[in-house]
Amino acid sequence: MSAPAAVPRLSFAALALVIAGLVLMFAGWSLPANLKSVSPALLRAAGVGTPTLGAFGRDLVDLEKLGPAALVLAATRATDDPRAPALAAAIEAYAARQPALVAWGGWDAFLDPLFGLRTDSGRHASTPVLTFFIPERARAALRASLANTGSLGVQSLLRLPELTATGRFVPAARAGGQPLDALILLSAVLYQGERLAPPLQRELRTLADTALEKKDLGALEPFFLDLLSLGRRLDWKQLSELLRRTESMKTVGHFAQLARVTPDQLPLIYAAAVFSDSADRVADYLIQFGQSGLADLRLTLGLGQGAVRQLLAQQVPVNRSAGRALDLASRLTLLHPHFALLLKYLGYVLGAFLVLRGLDRALLLPGDLLRPAALIPHMRSGVLAVLFAGLLIVASEPFLLKAAPPSEYLLHLRLPVLVATTEISSSSNSQPTATMETSTLLSIGLFASLQVAMYFICLLKIREVGRQPVPPLVKLKLMENEENLFDGGLYVGIAGTATALVLQVMRVIEPNLLAAYASNLFGIICVALVKIRHVRACKRELILEAQAEAKLTS
Repeated sequence: MSAPAAVPRLSFAALALVIAGLVLMFAGWSLPANLKSVSPALLRAAGVGTPTLGAFGRDLVDLEKLGPAALVLAATRATDDPRAPALAAAIEAYAARQPALVAWGGWDAFLDPLFGLRTDSGRHASTPVLTFFIPERARAALRASLANTGSLGVQSLLRLPELTATGRFVPAARAGGQPLDALILLSAVLYQGERLAPPLQRELRTLADTALEKKDLGALEPFFLDLLSLGRRLDWKQLSELLRRTESMKTVGHFAQLARVTPDQLPLIYAAAVFSDSADRVADYLIQFGQSGLADLRLTLGLGQGAVRQLLAQQVPVNRSAGRALDLASRLTLLHPHFALLLKYLGYVLGAFLVLRGLDRALLLPGDLLRPAALIPHMRSGVLAVLFAGLLIVASEPFLLKAAPPSEYLLHLRLPVLVATTEISSSSNSQPTATMETSTLLSIGLFASLQVAMYFICLLKIREVGRQPVPPLVKLKLMENEENLFDGGLYVGIAGTATALVLQVMRVIEPNLLAAYASNLFGIICVALVKIRHVRACKRELILEAQAEAKLTS
């Protein structure tokens, strides 16, 4: 009667390796470093010690910039800033002392002699700046005031009303050309008063000179259309503060687009631009990520100026599924983001390797340590560790395989026609974007887990055959008898592919061929590892042992 087969026991060394591996993987998981997203914990760390939105609005009031402060107040209320009541009280106190300046958003030394800003005009609320520039008397006063300017850029702008080749605008010198004339004068006043960022100022002058040379408004017309959209919504101080932080006409177009498609969120968007001191980054972020980007921006506005700048510097979405992190880990990631990301991935790889080593030692019998290495297949493969680490990276990076949805703010609205032209219908240029849903990621993880289980089953069967008290040739026959089991990874992979396709047809999971074909891929990898790395080595050793026994008997 044969003795019962020995059962592997979990040794202290194996347990220590598994625990150490799990600790390393958890440590990597807890680092708030991401490749295609940013963690809320990292944003909170970036916002610590930096000015809050409410404090920034209070500074604007102290600088007598009432218009921008009013929009910041609306943003503080949207983000539940506790300083909102104090900011509202400061704005009301300023408005009570200077009620005439509320319409302009604050006092301006250049416009005061022309418009008498402190004279009560009957407007006691923020008023769009174009309201003051449209009347003929105001435009005549502005033109006379700018006539003797020494700025070459302003001189070029003042000559633009001579042009008759326009597109959507009525030429400024003709009847009905008041909007274009007012926009030209508004641009000249902004230029003369140095209210434009230097790159934007240079671009405006270059386009004005080009338009005069070609006698065609040309590329300046989109800029004036965008300025029209902003000038109908912002007062003088709000517009000038925005353009001081805008470095290109492209950004002016983006902000005009945002003002048209989401007017209710304009205070939030405007506050982010002046708070971060970069309208360009805010516009790029929102145009790229749409409403989800606006929600991320609202989150950072409540965390402080540093958080807003951190988000805009990275230009990636917020990973809201990430958990909390230790302050030390957040500070390390903030100071050395690339090093922290490297530590995170190393923790995944080394942790998975140690867990595999521990499981390998747990499956070994005491006598197996003295047997030939070829007969004892081990799970020390770095390929498996990298595979597990890759799955962890995908799980912790939701935007790595999931593309951002098309931005809602890319839709172009039809502007009012300022001149009789033939309407040209513009077709949507939105392109399909590949996305990966959570159900797809779960399917891939399930298929990978099944193949890992299949890999363990095959290893246990190889060890069982290797421990049989029979001659090598019999063991070789037993190994050949288990060929169907060793090919089981392929069968499981094909079954997983078929199941995924059926679930996609039934709309249980989102249509995505990656989820289906990943099952086959994992099956091929599993069978390749089993048959090439383990079965082939064991058969070779058994053949050599059989040959050695044959020579001894002969």
